[in-house]
Amino acid sequence: MKLSHFHTPEQTPTDHLPDCAIAIDVLRATTTIAQALHVGAESVQAFSSLDKLFAESESWPAEKRIRAGERGGQKVEGCDFGNSPLECTPEQFAGRRLFITTTNGTRALQCIQPAAIVLTAALVNRASIVDYLLEHQPKTVWMVASGWEGSYALEDTVCAGAIAQAIHEKTGQPLAEMAENDEVIGAVTLFQQWRDRLQELLHHASHGKRLLRLNNLEDIAFCSKLDILPVVPVQTAPGVLKNA
Repeated sequence: MKLSHFHTPEQTPTDHLPDCAIAIDVLRATTTIAQALHVGAESVQAFSSLDKLFAESESWPAEKRIRAGERGGQKVEGCDFGNSPLECTPEQFAGRRLFITTTNGTRALQCIQPAAIVLTAALVNRASIVDYLLEHQPKTVWMVASGWEGSYALEDTVCAGAIAQAIHEKTGQPLAEMAENDEVIGAVTLFQQWRDRLQELLHHASHGKRLLRLNNLEDIAFCSKLDILPVVPVQTAPGVLKNA
């Protein structure tokens, strides 16, 4: 298995696709997606455009849909929720489709939609993602960080490093053989340095600081937890994710 890591969707190659692509947005889209599916959402449909979200979700019965929209870390007017995994409860989400758009994460997912296998990963479901990869053995894997409006995001890179480190530990494959670009080695090094202090690392991240200013301390604490959700969000139609 060959792994590549890209700090933003804009850095992904445009002339070829991998066997498997993974969108990562730890703070908070891919954490929210994992939690929504974990509490029983029928599926999650992601949009980069708010207008498209409203247009598409109108075709669903109101009792079978939830609209979640976030821009700049805050809830979008007209949506039921923002982008907090803590808002995802069985009472609200079970059996319903989550229509979601966020500042960065849904853009990353849209970027990799054409890949043969598309997953979303966060720290919370890292172990399940790794198990899925080891079971299906895609030859090439892209880990695509969402970043923040085109810039590097610390929290997404540490998640990519956590995935690569776990594959290395489980298979014994040397990192030098597994890594297709230097970014994978850098991500693993970051994770090794901070693996026991992930919440502290997220507090150092620029988007973590942004969320702290918006009083989202509990969200950051949840997003920093490792391997707590047995969920593998896999794309079943363009932009539509279900638990594998």
